[in-house]
Amino acid sequence: MSTTSQRIKTGGSEALAEALKTNVSLTTLDLTDSKIGDNRAQALAEILKTNSTLTSLNLYNNSIEETGAQALAEALKTNSTLATLNLESNSIGENGAQALGEALKSNSTLATLNLQNNSIGDIGAQALAEALKTNLTLTNLDLRRNLTRDNGVQALAEALKTNSTLATLYLDSNSTGDKGALVLTEALTTNSSLITSKLESNSIGDNGAQALETNSIPTTLNLESNLIGDNAALVLFAALTTNSTLITLSFESNSIGDNGAQTLAAALKTNSTLTTLNLQNSSIGDKRVQALAEALKTNSGLTTLDLRANLIGDTGALALSDALKTNLSLTTLELQRNSIGSNGAQALAEVLKTNLSLTTLNLESNSIGDNGARAMAEALKTNSSLTTLNLNSNAIEDNGAQALAEALKTNLSLTTLNLESNSIGDNEAQALSAALKTNLSLTTLDLQNNSVGHKGAQALAEAMKSSLTLTNLDLESNSIEDNGAQALAETLKTDSTLITLKLESNSIGDKGALVLSAALTTNSTLTSLNLGTNSIRENGAWLLAQALKTNSTLTILELQQNSIGDNGAWSLAQALMTNSTLTTLKLQQNSIGNEGAWSLAQALMTNSTLTTLKLQQNLIGDEGAEALADALKSNSILTTLDLQGNSIWFKGLLAFSEAFRSNSTLMSLDLRGNKIEDKTALALSEALKTYSTLTTLNFWIDSIGDDGALALSDALNINSTLTTLELQRNSIGDNGAQALAEALKTNSTLTILNLTGNSIRFKGALALSEALKVNLSLTTLDLQNNSIGDRGAQALAEAMKSNLTLTSLDLWGNEIGFAGALVLSEALQTNSTMTNLYLQSNSVGPYGALVLAEALKTNSVLTTLDLWGNKIGDNGALMLSEALKVNSTLTGLYLQNNSITSSGAQALSQALKSNSILTTLNFWNNSIGDDGAQALAEALKINSTLAVLILAGNLIGDNGALALSEALETNWTLTIVELQNNSIGDNGALALRQASQDVQCAIRH
Repeated sequence: MSTTSQRIKTGGSEALAEALKTNVSLTTLDLTDSKIGDNRAQALAEILKTNSTLTSLNLYNNSIEETGAQALAEALKTNSTLATLNLESNSIGENGAQALGEALKSNSTLATLNLQNNSIGDIGAQALAEALKTNLTLTNLDLRRNLTRDNGVQALAEALKTNSTLATLYLDSNSTGDKGALVLTEALTTNSSLITSKLESNSIGDNGAQALETNSIPTTLNLESNLIGDNAALVLFAALTTNSTLITLSFESNSIGDNGAQTLAAALKTNSTLTTLNLQNSSIGDKRVQALAEALKTNSGLTTLDLRANLIGDTGALALSDALKTNLSLTTLELQRNSIGSNGAQALAEVLKTNLSLTTLNLESNSIGDNGARAMAEALKTNSSLTTLNLNSNAIEDNGAQALAEALKTNLSLTTLNLESNSIGDNEAQALSAALKTNLSLTTLDLQNNSVGHKGAQALAEAMKSSLTLTNLDLESNSIEDNGAQALAETLKTDSTLITLKLESNSIGDKGALVLSAALTTNSTLTSLNLGTNSIRENGAWLLAQALKTNSTLTILELQQNSIGDNGAWSLAQALMTNSTLTTLKLQQNSIGNEGAWSLAQALMTNSTLTTLKLQQNLIGDEGAEALADALKSNSILTTLDLQGNSIWFKGLLAFSEAFRSNSTLMSLDLRGNKIEDKTALALSEALKTYSTLTTLNFWIDSIGDDGALALSDALNINSTLTTLELQRNSIGDNGAQALAEALKTNSTLTILNLTGNSIRFKGALALSEALKVNLSLTTLDLQNNSIGDRGAQALAEAMKSNLTLTSLDLWGNEIGFAGALVLSEALQTNSTMTNLYLQSNSVGPYGALVLAEALKTNSVLTTLDLWGNKIGDNGALMLSEALKVNSTLTGLYLQNNSITSSGAQALSQALKSNSILTTLNFWNNSIGDDGAQALAEALKINSTLAVLILAGNLIGDNGALALSEALETNWTLTIVELQNNSIGDNGALALRQASQDVQCAIRH
């Protein structure tokens, strides 16, 4: 006997605990989101001391703190059956972890312990590490999303030197840096049990990555989104030449240079164990992929290669296709968001004719065109292994689509074909339909965002009558209208395979709804129907509602952006009272008012399946909100309710605060753009003190002032579930900010705080900075468009020197000058976590740019610096250019509207010749002219990483355009160049047009 996914309301867990005293059969107990708390955790712990059957206990997200954890730990000392304990997303902290560590020293059965997202720091990690030295049963330990830094990791590493049982250790999203990585990899040289180690989203740089040597690597190594450069990549990849254990390596969003690529290629020639290699977004261009391709010719182990979002063009695709002629192991090749054109596609297609291993090929967001599509079609006629082909956004028109259709008539392996966002019309849809009549393998066809009309839809409907395999059809954003819907509906009456039908944005009205509803009364397979953004009114809604009363398969119905009104909502509510399958209903932007909300509320009181209800951007006021809130008191199913952009005032919001006292399931409530004032915030805050499931609360564009912020801060002192609090564009001043700051000193769950567009000045910023010195959870702080000034910036900078969690700070439009830039630059020289700093629309000037540039020379973390509108001029640009010559992390630099002329552009151009990290440079609305454009063009002939260059509004004429066009003939990495609002004439425009055809770069002018 087992129990899973049970939500036990307040008081229920005591009764359950009592029952467990005598139960002799229950082995699995899932109490996810059940508001257990410390008291009920203690009751369960008492039972665990004597229970002899339970092997798995899931207490995810239950507001358990150190007292509850200590009780459970005490029970583990004597319990002899429990093998799995999940305490993820509670608040056990250091003391709770210490107690569990003590228990593990004597416990002899627990194999899996999940402590993810529990505010465990170094002290807790050290206690768990001490236990690992003697524990003989634990095989899986999950410490993701905690606060463990290098000292905690060092303790775990010491334990691993002698531990012989732990197989999986998750340390993602902590604050581990090079020191932690060094000691961990040293431990792995002697540890013989660990097979999976995850260190994703930490702060590991070159030194930490270089520590991973031969025989120190487990079977799975995840290093995504760290700060690893080419030098460390070289050392790490060199280890693969002799390593015989690693199976999966993820290096996503780091930076591989030429040397790193060559070393990796050399390793792949001899390595026979690695099966999955993730290199997406790693600055890999044609030269680097050629080296990898050469290795694939002899490599016999790799099955999955992910190269999406790199800089690969036709030359690189040709190299990969050449490798696939002899490679016999690769099954998945991800090449989306590169710069592959028709020549590259033709090369890949040619090899598909003989390759027998590749099953998935993803070419989304390239530019293969009709010629590339025709080549792929020819390959599909003989290929017998490919099951998934993604050609989304590839400029495919009639000839390409018709060729693919012809290939489908004989192809027997392809199951998924994605042709979204091309130029497919009725003729091409008819051709594809003819193929579907005989095709025996295709299950998913995506034609979203094309030009299919009712004739194309009619053809597809006719094909579906004989197709025995199609389960998913996406026609979103076409023009099939009522006639097309009618044809599809007729087919649905007898169709027995289709599961998902997407018809959003197709000009379907009530007539279309009529025939579709008739089809739903007899259809027994469709589970998801999307009719959003059409022209369905109350009659259409009534018809669909009648169908829902008898339909027993549909789980998702999307009707957003229609015009069903209150009457339509009433009809659907009536259906919900008897319908027992629908889980998601989307009704946003439908002119639903209080009456419609009241009807839906009545349905929620009895409905037992709906988990998501979207009602944003309607006309619901207090009466409707009160009805919905009242329904929540008895409803125990709904988890997501979206009411943003309605007209809810105090009474309605007060009703929700009352509902929170008894509801135990709602996890997301969106109230953005209503009329929340201080007294309302006070009521909601009181409810948050005891409500234990809500994770996101959005009060965007309301009327909350200092009193409301004070009330919310009071709630944050107690609440242990809220992770995101959006308070942008309210009326919060220093007093409100001070109150929120005080709460941040003790709150351990909030990760995102958005205070954009309030009235916070120095005192508020000072209070927030003091909080940041001790807060251990906040990662994003948005103070955009306040007035904190230089003194506020100074306070925040001081906090940055010791804070170890904040990764994003937005100070856009805050009256910050040179003095503020100076202190922020000093903080950046020692800060080890900040990756994004936004200083747009301040007044840092050239001297501010100078000090920030100096910081960039030593900072090894920052990836985005926004200085838009700061009057830095040519001198500031010169200083930043010097920094770019040595900086190894910055990928985005935003210098719009900064009075930079050709001199500044020339300085930055020199930096681009040696910089191998920057991918985005924004020069919008400066005055670089032809001379500046020519200098940048010269740099582009050498630079191999820049992907986006914005030069709009820069007084560039034909000479500059001609120079840029010439540079693009040899540059293969640039994907977007914006040149709007310049002075480019016919000659320059012609050259740019030719360049855009010859290379895979979007040139906007």
